[in-house]
Amino acid sequence: MICYKTEEEIELLREGAQVLGKAHGEVSKLIKEGVTTEELDKRAEEFILDNGGKPSFKGYNGFKASLCISVNSVVVHGIPGKYELKSGDIVTIDCGVLFKGYHTDSAYTHMVGEVSKELEKLLTITKESLYLGISKAVAGNRLGDVCFAVQNHVEKNNFSVVRELVGHGIGKSLHEAPEVPNYGKRGSGLKLQEGLVIAIEPMVNLGGKNIVQEDDGWTIRTKDNSPSAHFEHTVVVRKEQAEILTTFKYIDKEEE
Repeated sequence: MICYKTEEEIELLREGAQVLGKAHGEVSKLIKEGVTTEELDKRAEEFILDNGGKPSFKGYNGFKASLCISVNSVVVHGIPGKYELKSGDIVTIDCGVLFKGYHTDSAYTHMVGEVSKELEKLLTITKESLYLGISKAVAGNRLGDVCFAVQNHVEKNNFSVVRELVGHGIGKSLHEAPEVPNYGKRGSGLKLQEGLVIAIEPMVNLGGKNIVQEDDGWTIRTKDNSPSAHFEHTVVVRKEQAEILTTFKYIDKEEE
């Protein structure tokens, strides 16, 4: 069942999204060579708790951390630990915040030190595909319009879209209906209505689209071990233009 949100609910989501955006900003300050992924996780959890929220991911189906931290060929659900970031790595920080009863969710892939031009392009195209998807999240469009916009941009730039992992509705639960794939056909699927809140999250691989799950039961990586990027925003479907609730402005000065 799809739960459309009232303006009062959207205001609470907006507040939580600011806490989430600032948590991303705090983590981004620490991303450099030699920092462990568990250090990043610790900072996010401290900041979220200090600002009246709770980490959405911690305890979710037994997940033990506040962030999913995915390095290089890890697509999603990487578990923070002792790994030390190296120059040339790409690292995705995926974070959710529960604030006043509502979840928001966003992800951002960072470059560590000097990365290859190929990886720079992967990140650029993935991020662009997110905003192209968001541009279609308008009342009267179909869900397939969002999905197609992401897929089309990714594939015309010779990257591949992960199929098994999708975006989602969000609100009182971290994952709500509908599912939001990163591939699809224009004009197909659910007709979008005002008040639908969804997390749109392209997951894009430098190589093939296939993925595998590691033995820890969480970590998803590319089957061919190629690097993967992931950007995500929580957005509200509106009449003229989608409203982006989450923000990258505390990470990325170009977003201000």
